[in-house]
Amino acid sequence: MPDHRIFATPFAKVYPMYVQKAERKQRKKDEVDRIICWLTGYDAAGLQRQIEASVDFAAFFAQAPAMHPNRLAIKGVVCGVRVEAVEDPLMREIRRLDKLIDELAKGKPIEKILRT
Repeated sequence: MPDHRIFATPFAKVYPMYVQKAERKQRKKDEVDRIICWLTGYDAAGLQRQIEASVDFAAFFAQAPAMHPNRLAIKGVVCGVRVEAVEDPLMREIRRLDKLIDELAKGKPIEKILRT
């Protein structure tokens, strides 16, 4: 089976959509950045470098400094798919990020989103 097209999509193309989704629900770009940094281990400067370099999702997650161990606690449904049931490891990480952004947009407190 061929790789999903999202794997080759530049993270920089999707990132503004994450921010827009959050801002439509009166959340902030800083909260989106905090979630992404928590999940991947990037610091703010590292995240910005990845966006500016227009790396694709595959490289974005492959180069992540330290995927957070508590990400395994992210469960639920996003886009009609149960996150924990996704077989492809890269797609599972992308779905986890989608789930976190959904939780932010739904008004969940940041502490609960970050599984602290």
